[in-house]
Amino acid sequence: MYWIIKLVVYSGIIVFLVFVYVKYIESKAIYFPYKKIEYTPGSLNLIFEDVYLRTEDGVEIHGWFIPYSKAEYTILFCHGNAGNISHRLEKISIFHNLGLNVFIFDYRGYGKSKGNPSEEGLYLDAGCAYRYLIEQRKINSKQVVLFGESLGTAVAIDLASFKEIGGIILEGSFSSGRDLAKKIYPFLPSIFFSDRFNSLSKINKIDAPKLFIHSKNDEIVPVKYAKKLFYYAREPKCFVEIEGDHNSAFIISRDRYISALDSFIKKLDG
Repeated sequence: MYWIIKLVVYSGIIVFLVFVYVKYIESKAIYFPYKKIEYTPGSLNLIFEDVYLRTEDGVEIHGWFIPYSKAEYTILFCHGNAGNISHRLEKISIFHNLGLNVFIFDYRGYGKSKGNPSEEGLYLDAGCAYRYLIEQRKINSKQVVLFGESLGTAVAIDLASFKEIGGIILEGSFSSGRDLAKKIYPFLPSIFFSDRFNSLSKINKIDAPKLFIHSKNDEIVPVKYAKKLFYYAREPKCFVEIEGDHNSAFIISRDRYISALDSFIKKLDG
């Protein structure tokens, strides 16, 4: 009888330690902030404005507003989990060349933004960026198009689930953090993983037009997770499959990528 009690106790300790370890790994594997701003839109001869904002919880965040003369729509750019806004110049240029204003911001802890990243913090940062466009730039909410890449898709989806927007573009999206964690640790039961960044529970709250772009070769976020999200999304929606790895598919499939963006924006007009 005594050995059974010892076995139960030791098993409980092992399970607890595994649980703590997984939580630690989860927190370290989500955010990869980079503080140094290596380039600016000026590197591409684009006019831009440095913007500093304070979030609802008092954190100062930084972003760039890149105007396009007489633009009808403004892209609110929610970037991925690594680097900072200075590593998104190619996509900023693509949107600019499509005749769009762009407002890209760094999450707390990234680039010149203060604080430390967290799921709730990222949501607050995006909300602050949205209010800046509506309240200070006086942009009509229906002329705001959210763009999220990778982790930023969860941030954009959360914002779109309770704010009025003109449309949302999701590149490299995933259904939930738990689904991704199960891919990385398939030998562990789901109970070990927190339900972070659960886009699946929010996607059907969005009425605005949706464009999903995903590479069939994505080695980090399998395309099946984006298709799962797409399945539960309301119409109008469109899924465009491209080729290339997670970070360079938009370059490898550049023509198809830009064509999909251009077509989506033009359909918003009509």
